[in-house]
Amino acid sequence: MPDQVRINDKHLTRRYRLKFFLMAAAPLLLAMGAIAVLVTLQSRALAEREIASLEVQLLEAKKDELRNYISIARTAIGATYGNALPEDEDAQRQVMQTLAAMIYGQDGYFFVFDYDGKNLVAPRQTQLINENWLGLEDANGVPITSEFIRVARSGGGYHSHLWFKPTTGEQAEMVTYVIGLQDWRWVLGTGIFIDDIRTTVASARAGVEQRIQRTFVYIGAITAAALLLVFVAGLWVNIRERTLADARLKQLTQRIIDTQEEERGRVARELHDGISQILVSARYAFDLTKRRLTLGDSRVADSLEKGIANLTTAIQEVRRISRDLRPGTLDDLGLGPAIKTLTDEFTDRTGIATDLETVVFRNRLDDDAKTALFRVAQEALTNIERHAAASEVKVRIFGHKTGATLRVQDNGTGFHPDRARGGLGLRNMEERIAQLDGTLRILSSSSGTVIEADVPLTHLLRPDSTMRESA
Repeated sequence: MPDQVRINDKHLTRRYRLKFFLMAAAPLLLAMGAIAVLVTLQSRALAEREIASLEVQLLEAKKDELRNYISIARTAIGATYGNALPEDEDAQRQVMQTLAAMIYGQDGYFFVFDYDGKNLVAPRQTQLINENWLGLEDANGVPITSEFIRVARSGGGYHSHLWFKPTTGEQAEMVTYVIGLQDWRWVLGTGIFIDDIRTTVASARAGVEQRIQRTFVYIGAITAAALLLVFVAGLWVNIRERTLADARLKQLTQRIIDTQEEERGRVARELHDGISQILVSARYAFDLTKRRLTLGDSRVADSLEKGIANLTTAIQEVRRISRDLRPGTLDDLGLGPAIKTLTDEFTDRTGIATDLETVVFRNRLDDDAKTALFRVAQEALTNIERHAAASEVKVRIFGHKTGATLRVQDNGTGFHPDRARGGLGLRNMEERIAQLDGTLRILSSSSGTVIEADVPLTHLLRPDSTMRESA
């Protein structure tokens, strides 16, 4: 059995540690998870706004660059175009040659379409020259040539579409800026591939994801460190509480042993000083009766009556000791009658006036509560008898919405509760009530002492119980 008890105790300890760890770790994990999700969402939202702003800024820079190129081209052909007539073929040829020679960068060049869709200038893609591309569309179905003409006729502007990149031969996204040479019904334009912008944006997004991943790693590390701290703190608290609990258990065990020894000593004194002497006196009386019977003495009846009286006294003493150890009234009639008997005996023994007030409980007190409250009353009356020098005691027992209360009040000299708590009597009171999850209050002054014990509602039986607390 002891081994089984130890195994169960270890199992309960493990369960306690697990519950403690989960109670501490679960809120921490939930909080860190919520923080991680919130940080991720906020970081992504902020990064998307920054990336969108960066993309707009880069695109605007490209557009400004395109306008500058067109301005350079117009300056280069301005003199020729400005002085030529609408049908001046020589001027047109000279302008086309000038524009065809103006290439820049790896893929940059100027192109010219007439308003009918025929390509006139395309120095990096000569296969387009002198061909009509009016219905040309990119891979996404976006019209190209017809949109160039529309924008040029409306005064100029930008158009985004896919176009073959001269250096790679593959389609890439391009932004084109076109203007109209209205006298010749020409579309003059140039474009810039913006795949580098997409690459920059993709790189920025990848950087954001890396930063978010690093943030997750940091949060995970902080969470792990916090969990380790919780585990270490919980282990320390558990060890400390276990040490304190062991110390309290040792103290409680010692107090129980002391109480048992004190009770045994009291019973031994009662038996030796009371019953033993009475029985010895009865034995002498019966011996005397025997001798008188032998001698025919007429005083036989006197000695016999004395022996019978001594036996009667012995029987009463045995009943009294038995009642002190465990009053039968408490089990048979209830708390009220048991305390009534206790106060009557207290008054008869000490001469101190006792006023008892009891209220019938609608529910019956359970055995633990009855015993605890009776022992509190018994200990309180014993202390009053020994130390209080009181002339009046009031005892009240009543029930209420939150449980039941025993109040013992005297008009004695009082004491200092903190100094008296080291005594065995008050400790026994406190521990009995604490076992019931109740409260014990002690108020004392030079005008008297009040001891009030409360037991919670959980120690009152249900109304449908067949047993009832007596008045």
